[in-house]
Amino acid sequence: MEHFRRMERLPPYLFKVVDQLKMDLRRKGEDIIDLGMGNPDMATPRHIVDKLVEAAQKPHNHRYSASAGIKKLRYAIADWYARRWDVEIDPDEEAIATIGAKEGLAHLVLATVSPGDVVFAPNPTYPIHPYSVIIAGGDLRSIPIGPERDFFEDLLTATKQTWPRPKMLIISFPHNPTTTVVDRPFLEKIVSFCRDHDILVLHDFAYADIVFDGYVPPSFLQVPGAKDIGVEFFSLSKSYSMPGWRVGFCVGNRNLISALRRIKSYLDYGMFQPIQIASIIALNGPYECVQQIVRTYKERRDMLVSGLNRIGWSVEKPKGTMFVWARIPEKFRQMGSIEFSKMLIQKAKVAVSPGIGFGHYGDDHVRFALVENSHRIKQAIRGIRQVL
Repeated sequence: MEHFRRMERLPPYLFKVVDQLKMDLRRKGEDIIDLGMGNPDMATPRHIVDKLVEAAQKPHNHRYSASAGIKKLRYAIADWYARRWDVEIDPDEEAIATIGAKEGLAHLVLATVSPGDVVFAPNPTYPIHPYSVIIAGGDLRSIPIGPERDFFEDLLTATKQTWPRPKMLIISFPHNPTTTVVDRPFLEKIVSFCRDHDILVLHDFAYADIVFDGYVPPSFLQVPGAKDIGVEFFSLSKSYSMPGWRVGFCVGNRNLISALRRIKSYLDYGMFQPIQIASIIALNGPYECVQQIVRTYKERRDMLVSGLNRIGWSVEKPKGTMFVWARIPEKFRQMGSIEFSKMLIQKAKVAVSPGIGFGHYGDDHVRFALVENSHRIKQAIRGIRQVL
């Protein structure tokens, strides 16, 4: 058989075991409550859907579009940044639309990282962050992240021990899966450190809106000098419940934006134009629909966390993301996250994501996604209580 060296560098998909077990049980008629995949279940707001339908009726919107995003969308992105974060973005040189944040980040890494280049990413973290480096042929170095770690101490140690010097740092706050949130001084230290060490920064800001309890997340680009070294990605998937639409964008350093624009010009013709037009309506439209989505996630978070604590599984309320990152109860911890997740799906009929799928430092946790309604969450709590 032919060997595909790039594929051989990618590890096995560690969620596959639980996903397959879930499908097998469902085929047998079992009712499985799926809190595994972070797939938003709420409908896209009506005014956005209506604009898509209207735009799709016009034949001129059926043609190839622009891989960088149509001009009005890029201007809407710049206006959104000015309103939300008081950050000035040049829509022609510092903004580009992407087919979701995931595609944009992966292609930017592919455009800028060469074999032998060293890239830092937290561990555990969202899989495309480290694996985009592997796909590009770079060398990945993991920076542990968690409440018991000092991120900057670990970052400095890794930098001192790495040769060649690191080229890039990929971060994301609010963070998936750990739900870690940071303040502006944290990002100021990131910018200062990376400028001093000539490190590029990619910040995935996908959960900018999905925050609770008065917490306001800072944008990486609010920090003076951030544009000199990095970019920020945003996705409409969570804020506007548009996951299947695949709409995101990247803003910031014009050299990085130019590299992403160039590689995308070879790879795609952009999103279906009616989707881009509807996305303009989303970004320029009322914010109340986003606030309602956030309120729903908060209600689900409160119900799940209080329920888990009530049955003896100690979990803290996250201030951001649509997830709950739960350390496996001590008496089950030695099982590891895959076996524990298999036990939950078999005995509690609840599917969760094993923490090791986000990196080996996550193996003592599982991730709950807040993608089921309150009735189903209560049902999940009852099932888990029987296991505990």
